[in-house]
Amino acid sequence: MTALRAGRADFNDREQGHILLRLDLSIIVATAALVALGSLVVYSATRGVLTEEDIPNRSVINKQLIFVGVGFVAAAGASIVDYRRIRAFVPLFYTASLLGLAGLFVFGSEFNNATSWYSLGFITLQPSEFAKLGLIVTMAAWFSHARSEKGLRFIDVLAGLALSGVLAALVLAQPDYGTVMVYGAIVAAIVMIAGVRPAHVVAVIGMLLVGLVYAFNTGQIQAYQIERFTAFADPDAQVRYNVNQSEIAIGSGGLRGSGLFNGTQNNNSLVPEKETDFIFSVLGEELGFVGGAAMLLLFGFLLLRIWRVAHLAENDFGRLICIGVFAMILFQAFQSVGMNMGMMPVTGIPLPLISAGGSSMITTLIAVGLVENVHAHRLR
Repeated sequence: MTALRAGRADFNDREQGHILLRLDLSIIVATAALVALGSLVVYSATRGVLTEEDIPNRSVINKQLIFVGVGFVAAAGASIVDYRRIRAFVPLFYTASLLGLAGLFVFGSEFNNATSWYSLGFITLQPSEFAKLGLIVTMAAWFSHARSEKGLRFIDVLAGLALSGVLAALVLAQPDYGTVMVYGAIVAAIVMIAGVRPAHVVAVIGMLLVGLVYAFNTGQIQAYQIERFTAFADPDAQVRYNVNQSEIAIGSGGLRGSGLFNGTQNNNSLVPEKETDFIFSVLGEELGFVGGAAMLLLFGFLLLRIWRVAHLAENDFGRLICIGVFAMILFQAFQSVGMNMGMMPVTGIPLPLISAGGSSMITTLIAVGLVENVHAHRLR
């Protein structure tokens, strides 16, 4: 019996070694490069902040590096445990996401007119970020099951939208419209790849439009919120100050930038929220078009590799997980960069792997770990 157990342990060790060898190294390198670039820019954005004793305040970058470390450890765990076993725990992940979001209305902390964070002493956690993972695995499990049973029917689409809609409604009540947009992008991508019919798409869009009209007419969406959302299209809007300063910073960077740590807009703190929402303005000012293009190329390469893993996945569950991660990263990067350049609405969506923020960093790294998991287990 002892020999049998030892044999099984040895087999498991060899199997884990094989799994590690089947990871996509290019995804790891691209992710690490983006994280390193982001950490450098976050340091530049916050290095001029002084404490009461006129000492440079390193708390932001120190926390960011801790979150990076935690995120990579969590990503390693997410890449090793067979993702096919995760399917059995999807109800638990969905329930945890629900409880995490609902608990904000009792234990949450308000910041910038939104109750979106748990304050835990020296750190704050944003459950809507971690709920993205719950949403991805839930939608992947539901639509892969529905597709394999009787083909994707309209009732299956509505049921999936209802599951995601409960999470989105809790985030909307905070309110956090930017994260709701990310949820929508994730669900839309998964539903499309799962094989939704065009007629179903038209029906769902019609239902959403009716819901938006109802919410606006009943006062659930205020006029100032609409103004903030559409300000990018109005150069004279009063709420465009942040965007205007960001555009000045990016424009002044030119081709090669003013040099790391030498950005005028950055050093004079003329761009609000420059280490989070408007981190791309710091990168654009100090590293210029070359730095911005390099970052976008890294994102493009990472997304292409994730798409490849989706194509190689051995089942629909793994494929849809990859599609959900792909949509999450693509939409957030597109929206954040576009917002900084005045081409997209001001939402507060972080630039994944770049912006300061522990919840976003850990969530994105775990998501990349799930993609690696699908890649590692693509062969039976």
